[in-house]
Amino acid sequence: MTAAEAVRRALETIGTGHENARADAVTLLRHLLGWDMAGWIVRQHEDVPPDLLERFNLLIARRAAGEPVAYLVGEKEFYGRSFRVGPAVLIPRPETELLVERALAAVDALDRPDLRVIDVGTGSGCIAVTLVCERPSLRVTATDVSAEALALAKENAARHDAVDRIAFVHAPLTGGAVDVDLIVSNPPYIPEAHREQLMPDVRDFEPHGALFGGEDGLAVIRALADDARRALRGHGVLLVEIGFGQAADVQRLLEARGFGSIRVHRDLAGIERVVEARPGRASV
Repeated sequence: MTAAEAVRRALETIGTGHENARADAVTLLRHLLGWDMAGWIVRQHEDVPPDLLERFNLLIARRAAGEPVAYLVGEKEFYGRSFRVGPAVLIPRPETELLVERALAAVDALDRPDLRVIDVGTGSGCIAVTLVCERPSLRVTATDVSAEALALAKENAARHDAVDRIAFVHAPLTGGAVDVDLIVSNPPYIPEAHREQLMPDVRDFEPHGALFGGEDGLAVIRALADDARRALRGHGVLLVEIGFGQAADVQRLLEARGFGSIRVHRDLAGIERVVEARPGRASV
């Protein structure tokens, strides 16, 4: 059976009504064959070895059951780099690249030697690793309450020759750090009430502790704001990814905790996605 024929047959299992069904099938088969997209275009009419075809059919069955493609292939691209992922961590998403862009801008604006940077809730480590890869002189502390997530983050750091520039700490929030220049975080922010509105491959497979932020989605952000207010230096910066429609509430809770100079940054879809704040009231 050729690769193209295998994909057509896979669509019968996944269902043509499944969003991105063909793209998912092609991605899974390319992963097994070790082909990039150019290789697929040129070689899709070649026969697939029987053992790989059997493995492909098993992956297709798991995808049909809703398991995310990123978990099935074990990796996901983020900011131009490939990161290992698994059920212990969220799958990196394009909108989080805005958080990295704002963090890099903050690093450049602070322009201080020996900056103290913390990535709170590092998960796969995609944020921390990207920061030190983009700014090789930077050193970052990455925290997480999940030992499994930290292990995977360390693996990703090693994969990108960044392990000696990141300190991994098994702790909540900032881990009690002080005199911090920049805190960056993609925390859990989905309200519990929205659980059933999520796509099944997110709701049923990605770690709930990294998705849901309590009844209104802001429980972890409140705790982070309290901790960041204590940990940040006077010139320090807090950058937090937020969910749709949360910007005004997050701004209010930050103001109530003594943050000022609050800015909201929109992602490419025009959604208010990242909140930036500094300790102290904004000057009038």
